[in-house]
Amino acid sequence: MIFRFFCFAAALLAAGASNAAPVPDGLAWLNRISAAARKLTYSGTFVYQSGSHSETSRITHLVDGGSELERLEVLEGSPREVVRNNDEVKCYLPDSHLVIVEQFSQQKRFPALLPNGLAELTEYYVVRKGNSGRVAGLDSQSVMLVPRDQYRYGHLFWVHSDSGLLLKASMLNERGDVLESFAFTQLQVGGPVERSALTSRFDAASRPGSDWRVDYIKPQDSRVEESAWQFRNVVPGFRRIAGMKRPARPGAAESVHVVFSDGLAAISVFIEPLTGRRDAPELSALTMGAINVFKRVVDDHLLVVMGEVPMLTLKLIGEGIESRK
Repeated sequence: MIFRFFCFAAALLAAGASNAAPVPDGLAWLNRISAAARKLTYSGTFVYQSGSHSETSRITHLVDGGSELERLEVLEGSPREVVRNNDEVKCYLPDSHLVIVEQFSQQKRFPALLPNGLAELTEYYVVRKGNSGRVAGLDSQSVMLVPRDQYRYGHLFWVHSDSGLLLKASMLNERGDVLESFAFTQLQVGGPVERSALTSRFDAASRPGSDWRVDYIKPQDSRVEESAWQFRNVVPGFRRIAGMKRPARPGAAESVHVVFSDGLAAISVFIEPLTGRRDAPELSALTMGAINVFKRVVDDHLLVVMGEVPMLTLKLIGEGIESRK
């Protein structure tokens, strides 16, 4: 694994350009990407690709008077929409006549893939400047993030040269294979954007009195419940950034949910009681595109560790989780 990792790193660095030297202001490039996704008004269409699966979505993002509004509409398959008003997120599922309402989660969405705080990111990734090119008809600059160890994946970003907005993002495994990618096919940076474009077309149909169900996901601080569990194995760079008590999925029993992150990659740990569950849980490890899933049972609880990181990272964390007795 170590040999394959270093072969991948060497190949990724060579693939950029002969002048792909470490960028002295690499952190400035990353901060520019992070700020542009939050502070700019933009609208466009992008394609998500993972293996043989692809999905096209339309996004509209408006910054107005200190408020951040966003609407994401999936254009293929079952209709789905996500509407965000600052920290409140509403997910519309018309096939199920369901609206899920929750506070802005730790999940990152394209093009806002980078967090606000990036100071420690360069401790675990080498940031390198690659070639210039064009994405969605716009001049762009490539930036590579090569992991310094085998616990995380590599990334290749294409950044709009003028605005700093992320135009294309690819995640690569230790062999250099693309696990998943997001890419704008059409983009307009700047206004005007009407506020009506930020309203779901299912908003009226889902209002009180209709046959739609509204589920409010209200995570509760899990410090008390979490104290019953200990995480013995530490992965370099991954720190606990959130802990809450919430259903692992709609309709499921409440479980402890702990999130770890290195500033770019995130790992979720769900600890769900098996009491009252009729079916035996499936414990085999799973891979779904860029997402790996590791499961085990400890003291009548199902532990599910998942994230866009190598399986060995999930196993390291999952096999170190124990109940306090």
